[in-house]
Amino acid sequence: MSISPLMPVYPRCGVRPVAGDHCHLIDEDGTRYLDFASGIAVNLLGHSHEGLIGAIQKQAETLMHVSNLYGSPQGEALAQRLVDKTFADTVFFTNSGAEAVEAAIKTARAYHQHEDGDANRTELITFTNAFHGRTMATISASNQEKMHKGFMPLLAGFQYAEFDNLESAKALVTDKTAGFLVEPIQGEGGIRPASDEFIRGLKALCDEHDLMLVFDEVQCGVARTGKLYAYEHYGVEPDIMATAKGIGGGFPLGACMATEKAARGMGFGTHGSTYGGNPLAMAAGTAVMDAVANDKFLAEVTEKGERLRSRLEQFIGNYPELFDFVRGKGLMLGLRMKVESRPFFVHLRDNHQLLTVAAGDQTLRVLPPLVADDAEFDEFFDKLSAGAASFDPAAN
Repeated sequence: MSISPLMPVYPRCGVRPVAGDHCHLIDEDGTRYLDFASGIAVNLLGHSHEGLIGAIQKQAETLMHVSNLYGSPQGEALAQRLVDKTFADTVFFTNSGAEAVEAAIKTARAYHQHEDGDANRTELITFTNAFHGRTMATISASNQEKMHKGFMPLLAGFQYAEFDNLESAKALVTDKTAGFLVEPIQGEGGIRPASDEFIRGLKALCDEHDLMLVFDEVQCGVARTGKLYAYEHYGVEPDIMATAKGIGGGFPLGACMATEKAARGMGFGTHGSTYGGNPLAMAAGTAVMDAVANDKFLAEVTEKGERLRSRLEQFIGNYPELFDFVRGKGLMLGLRMKVESRPFFVHLRDNHQLLTVAAGDQTLRVLPPLVADDAEFDEFFDKLSAGAASFDPAAN
């Protein structure tokens, strides 16, 4: 048999973690890697957080799964905490970010399919270089052809505007438009924060035309930027929002959050999930909220982000042939390079035991666990400096 037991959809590297220790991953051969990838912004509390581990262990001993045909004291409690801390009035729990975005797309369309809506409004305007997931709907919501290949035809109902270009978005609004689906900070696209004018302009268009403003905060949400959710940086509240990754701290969990108005079309039988909102996931999400949903923790993330960014901006001046500038918010930072970022990301990983994440627009993503501090930052810069000094762009 020539195919691998794991379907070969990932170009898996030689790093094979079997354990985690705070901000480090430990390979099966004992090699320690500084993890400033955090499972792509998932392990926000690192790999050995006692509160998260204890909550999962305790719940696993008690009850792991029941059908959503029954009441959910655990789900109700976590949903209420999210409602209390955000714009939302109601929450649907999922197992992943892609599922959360799928639910958000359905919620936006169902709003207009409601008896008081305009059933012709079925199209969402999305944005260039976005990443919303790997399901058929979420790849259709992206303009990236590399994700489309082999899966045609795409699902109808999406129009692509230029990211951070309000006039481009405005030009696509028609009597078929249901709303906008946007990452306030693009992750896979290269850690690109949208401008205040763009986000506020989208909100104004939604208010003017009774459209849904749908935020994808799968990567930038849950304290990553120094706010519980990134929309708080813009002084704008969405109607619908997808969240995942950090919300479970490493346990599979996502959610679609919405205002009461936006969720008016989501009644009995319109959506579902066998595993969504299971007690084990709710325990993980509650432990994460216990840790991060407070002013002290969020202020620490903001301060750490400013400190890390300042050091990065000083550092890149030593290698003007490699690095261009730093962008992002909080501990969601992107190091834009003057060369392709993927070979450098591989070089750091394989030769200096530093884990980062490559992204679009020649950007290296720096996504440390939110519990990282001076010791980890010092180690990061030691490894980054050694990596930059030994990297030969011409050889890659």
